[in-house]
Order: sequence, then C-alpha cells, then structure tokens
Amino acid sequence: MDKRIYHQAIDKVSSPPAVARQSFNDAREAVDALKAIYARNTGFLRDAFAALGETGESDSRYRAYYPEISISTSSFAQIDTRLAYGHVPEPGTYTTTITQPELFDTYLLDQLNLVIRNHGVPIVVGESDTPIPLHFAFGKDTYVEAAIADRLKRPLRDHFDVPDLNATDDHIVNGTYEPGPGDPLPLAPFTAQRIDYSLHRLAHYTATSPEHFQNFVLFTNYQFYIDEFCAYAREMMGKGGEGYDSFVEPGNVITYAGDKSPHASGPARLPQMPAYHLTRKDHCGITMVNIGVGPSNAKTITDHIAVLRPHAWLMLGHCAGLRHTQALGDYVLAHAYVREDHVLDDDLPVWVPLPALAEVQVALQEAVAETTGLSGYELKRIMRTGTVATIDNRNWELREQRGPVQRLSQSRAIALDMESATIAANGFRFRVPYGTLLCVSDKPLHGELKLPGMATDFYKRQVSQHLKIGIRAVEKLAEMPPERLHSRKLRSFSETAFQ
Repeated sequence: MDKRIYHQAIDKVSSPPAVARQSFNDAREAVDALKAIYARNTGFLRDAFAALGETGESDSRYRAYYPEISISTSSFAQIDTRLAYGHVPEPGTYTTTITQPELFDTYLLDQLNLVIRNHGVPIVVGESDTPIPLHFAFGKDTYVEAAIADRLKRPLRDHFDVPDLNATDDHIVNGTYEPGPGDPLPLAPFTAQRIDYSLHRLAHYTATSPEHFQNFVLFTNYQFYIDEFCAYAREMMGKGGEGYDSFVEPGNVITYAGDKSPHASGPARLPQMPAYHLTRKDHCGITMVNIGVGPSNAKTITDHIAVLRPHAWLMLGHCAGLRHTQALGDYVLAHAYVREDHVLDDDLPVWVPLPALAEVQVALQEAVAETTGLSGYELKRIMRTGTVATIDNRNWELREQRGPVQRLSQSRAIALDMESATIAANGFRFRVPYGTLLCVSDKPLHGELKLPGMATDFYKRQVSQHLKIGIRAVEKLAEMPPERLHSRKLRSFSETAFQ
C-alpha cells in the first residue's frame, strides 16, 4: 500500500446544505425538527466515512454541525416561583447545542414546554457552528473495521472533525462560564459534545447503553447489593413485572416482564462499574451501579450519568460507625458531609455546603420505618441522622490517629466511608437531587470488626433489608412530580432554563 505522506492541507470542505432556522410555538414540532437535522447530519458523516473507506483518499474535509435551540426574550417572566427550572433569569438570547434528540425526546419536550409556557416565546431550531465529531456520529451498535484506517492515505483528522477536549468542559454547571461580548447565554447545563463524550464513557464503564438508564439511580460499593438487586429484579420479571417492563444487565442482556430467563448471555468479563436497570416505559424505574470502592470511581460515574439528567441518585453502602452507641447493622441517614475525598476540590470548593434535601430525606426515613416496622422514637434504635465523612485513604486507621479522630469528633461525624460525599457533591454540582443511607459494617475506633461467621450472617440479613429500603425510597420519589423533586436549593444566582 502506498504510504505517501501528504503535506498540503485540505481546503475543500464538504457539508450538507445549510438548514434555514425555523421558529416553533409547539415543543413537539421543535423536537421533531431537531431530530431531522441530527439524523441528516450524522448520516452525512457516516456515508462520507464509508465512501472514504472504500477509496482510501479524498480531496475533501467532511463536516456537519450539531442542531441548536435558541430563545430570545426581552422581558422578565412572571413565573411560578416554586419552580426550580423552566425559565431564564433575565432578558437575553439563550442557546444550546443538541445531540441524540431521540434519546432525550421526553426530556426536551418537558423543558421546552416549560420555557414556552413561562416566557411565551417561540423556540428557534437550526444548525449550530459546532461540528459533530465523527466518533459521535456512529450509532451504538456500529463496528468499524480496523482495515479501513489502514487504507486511509491521510490521518483521519485531516478529513473529519474529532472530539475537541478543549471545548468539552463543565464551565456551565460549575458556574464559571463567561460568555464573550454579544455571545448568547447557555440554555442547558451541558453542551452537545460534552453529552456525547459522557454517553460513550457510560457504555464503556457500565457495559450497558445509555438508553437503558433510568431516572432514579442507586449507587453501591458492594457486590452483595447487586446480587440482591438482580434477584429482586428477576423475581419481578417472573411475576409479570409488577409495574416494571424489563431488567437489563451488562452486555445489554434483557429479560422482559413475564420471562423466566434472559435472552442472551452477558459479557465474558464485567466492566469497571457494571450497571443494572429495572426499567419502566416512562424511564422512572431504577438503575443500580456497583461503583466499587473509592471517590475516584464515584466522581467518574456521576460525571457521566449526570448528562442523562436523572431525577435523583442515592448512595446505599457500608460505612464505619464512629459512635460507641452504634451497632453493626445500624443505619446512617446523612444530613451533612465532611469532604476529604479531594477529587472534586477543583470543581466544587470544600467550603461549599451540601444541604440535605427534604424530599429525599423524608423518603429515606419513611422507607426505613416501613421496612423495619419501627417508627418515631423507636426508629432511633437502629438509625441515626448525622454527618458522614468521606475520605480518600482506605487505610486511614493505620495512620497517626490524633489528627483524623479529632477532626471527625469536631465535625460531629457519625460515619465514615469513601464515596458518599463525592456522590452528594456531584449531585449538588450537577443539580441532581441526592441522598445517602449507609449501613454500619464495622466500628474501627472501638475495635469492633466482623469475624468471618458474623460477616456472613450480617450480609445475608442486612443487605436484603437495606436494598428493600432503597427501592422503597426510590418508589416514593418516583411518585412525586419532577418539578417538586428538583430542588431550588441546587440552583445558583444565574441558572440555565433546562434542569
């Protein structure tokens, strides 16, 4: 094969014909227009790549653009002040790029209907000036033969746009975005390319497609919880679903309601953070992810799930109990956090408080009461509400004790783990309602560790109950309208209209 080196730049750019901007007063029509632009432009890139793969060379650069939504308003809106989202803070022009509108159909409809209702302005749909990277134009089941790359006479980047990490950031959600003079303001918390990046990462880390993720997410740091969740989900499928439609496991293995077993086998090896989905048609089912141990995984997975705009995520896992009055198996409902995980220090300073969210706290407490049969003052026998400390050193017990223990005491911490504050902090940062319910599995400050036999009995008994509490809490949250669940506590001075 001729491996000539090309030094001359490609000046010719091939693109689909430009799309004229259209105004819509109907959200459904606006979303359908977004779908048409996106399908045409990604199809153009895929076709160009296929043609280039046949010949190996071309004198063109191929480029197509993400669709874009914009609104303009010249007055402040009279809105329902109870709403946390669905309105812009001041007059101006607001825009956002859009990707995969099929996946985000319901979300886009909800957001646009609120904007139209609150501002009475049309939705303008057109093409943005942000190119779609070739990597993000392929569908989820696309397989590209390595031989195609070998046939190319030029680097792929000479012919197509590739992901631009310099423009893939979290400035909007971090509150650090500064538009230039005359630039529009952001309409949504994430840009299209940032979303595409996370959608691809989700499939990689969890071995399930983004379309299966549900609006309510449970995180855990132990496989025992996943095993229990799988048993529960399969039982639901065997009973006909009981409100759920399917159970999806890594490898996109689907068991439908009424089935006794899945239709395929899963991957030979589990991914880094396997995800399992008990689905409903309205996406208000439950996704459960085993994030493993440590704040790095907790940050990574929530960075990516956040672009799906879930309604809530909860941490269910084990912790170290720090008080002598606690017993193994007791529950800890976090209402505050000490952040010594460090992974989010550059994005969310440690001086930022993480407020407890009333709707989530009430759902968790009621779920504990209903599942255990205890209530009121009796509930205090098995559950404490208090501060959870999250650290990044699993073997903190082996260090000099005076400093860490003093800080834990001064903060009034009642439990210690390695994930909860990270998940809560990213929930706060991404405006995703969050909560934490932990189970005391050891008490290192008091020398109370599980012996092998005790551990087996503990896991059999407590994990099952703990998971039932988490599922019940999620079901309670799912009964609430999203506009009630998404809290104004998570919104800053100048917020995007989209939640």
